[in-house]
Amino acid sequence: MKTRQVGPFRVNPIGLGCMNICPVYGPPPAEADAQRLLLTALDEGVDFLDTAALYGFGESERIIGKTLSSQRDRFVLASKCGLHGADLNGDGKKVRVIDGRPETIRATCENSLRSLKTETIDLYYLHRWDKKVPIEDSVGAMSDLIQAGKIRSIGLSEVSAATLRKAFAVHPIAALQTEYSLWTRNPEISVLDACRDLGVAFVSFSPLARKYLCGDLLDIGSLLPTDWRHTSPRFHVDNYAKNLQLLDGYLQIARDIGCSPAQLAIAWVLHQAPNIVTIPGTSRIDHLKDNMGAANIQLSPEILARLDAAINHDNVSGNRYNEAVTKEVDTESF
Repeated sequence: MKTRQVGPFRVNPIGLGCMNICPVYGPPPAEADAQRLLLTALDEGVDFLDTAALYGFGESERIIGKTLSSQRDRFVLASKCGLHGADLNGDGKKVRVIDGRPETIRATCENSLRSLKTETIDLYYLHRWDKKVPIEDSVGAMSDLIQAGKIRSIGLSEVSAATLRKAFAVHPIAALQTEYSLWTRNPEISVLDACRDLGVAFVSFSPLARKYLCGDLLDIGSLLPTDWRHTSPRFHVDNYAKNLQLLDGYLQIARDIGCSPAQLAIAWVLHQAPNIVTIPGTSRIDHLKDNMGAANIQLSPEILARLDAAINHDNVSGNRYNEAVTKEVDTESF
């Protein structure tokens, strides 16, 4: 299988996002099922796993460590700091906290190393830029972790091209991760160009548009009340009804070339640039296997043009994040 470069590593262009083994889109899989998913992923050719201190407030890292520590040489491991769970009220209930201070980054890394049962994290992202802390200070702390042998390379998540360049001046950045799919084109404003210019890998998360591009999420009323998608304007009733109207043309393209809708979405992302890898998440082995098949799909210029016309920034209804979350990220907006 052809590989792509992420910092010092060569990886399968389709990795695995490990957020879905925690309760984000509903109840997580049983731990035994999550373990089977991770082991199957390695057997299916996944060699790039992406987790974070935030996911399940450490549960995703714990399960990965418990399941895969004995097979650590089979995959490149990415995790994240700067966004985690903290017990602010002393009542045992953790809340989501953005904290990019150097001392917090160091402490988060030590916790993650213990949970992951590894001596080194291959790619360590700043999950969110803490706008109260200069990006140079946060990246400087992460460069100290490289010197200490705790991590091997640095990544950034949900930042602008300008912030990437500031960070890169402190220490080379291996990868920039943000949402990118047919219905989320923000990276096309300037981040993709900046990554190309600096030799930074671009890691696309949510290439399936949080299941929208799978073509079978037709009734958002079926989502559990705790499902994260209820917070996204694109999944609000009126907006989602409009977005569903775009699916017929997209699904026809999948039928025309003989692939699943999920494979088409992933293949489109990988066709956008040779420095792009993607990390679709799933809790189901059948979906994992289907996703991996996208690596073998070739899209012609004609098909790519049809896809761009079918679903794009101009015809998708609703912002990707609500107002509160939009303020937290540093990505460019149309």
